[in-house]
Parts: sequence; structure tokens; C-alpha cells
Amino acid sequence: MQHYTAGQAARLLGVSPDTARRWADAGKVPTYREGRDGSGRRLIDGRDLAAFAVGLAQGAQDDEEPVRSSVRNSFPGIITAVKLGDVAAQVEIQAGPHRLVSLLTREAAEDMGLEVGMQATARVKATSVHIDRT
Repeated sequence: MQHYTAGQAARLLGVSPDTARRWADAGKVPTYREGRDGSGRRLIDGRDLAAFAVGLAQGAQDDEEPVRSSVRNSFPGIITAVKLGDVAAQVEIQAGPHRLVSLLTREAAEDMGLEVGMQATARVKATSVHIDRT
């Protein structure tokens, strides 16, 4: 499973690194207790961050206002759901306050190894949402 530093989590959630650290210190987003990265920074499990991102977008954390911006049609975020059907797949990405849903083939989702908690970028063109694994 992928893990994130507070700075990486902040970028994915659309907040400052200080805000992400305060949330971790307050226990709002759990940190990975068994380890730290090579620089000694606490880590956040990707699945925990995905769940927190969904709650944040739904207003569960109303004490902080998320930053509402995007860079053109590119939305870096975290995968919050992967639903595989017989032929198609549905992938949901939480990018700050934005929830994006992409429909793609099951084969493409499996080839990319997409799973909840993984960092990804949604690219929107007209009514299509494309995913870049980052």
C-alpha cells in the first residue's frame, strides 16, 4: 500500500502542509504508526487518506475551508474507489474538493494497477475523464 507524507497529503487534499500536520496531530487523519520515511517524517496510509478525503469533501471537517482551484483540466488527487465489472471499471478520484469519476475498461484499470489510496491525476476533456497514474 502507498503511504504519504503530510506535505504530499496536503497537495492531494488542496490544503497547506501545516493544515495537514495539524489534522494528523489532532488525530483527524491517522498516521502510519509502524514507520517513518527516510527523513523521519510520519506517514499516512493511502486508504486512510482516501477515506479522510471523502469525508473532507462531504463537509466532515468544517473547521477548515479547502482550497478550491485547479490547474486547467488536470486534477491531481487520490483514488477513493475502484469498482470492477465484467468489462468496465469505475474509478473515483478525490482531488481537493472535487470528486471525479472515470469509466474505463476493466483491462485498462487492471493494467494500470489502480487501487484505493493510490495517487492519480484525473484529466478532463469535454465529458471524458482520463486517469494518469502518478
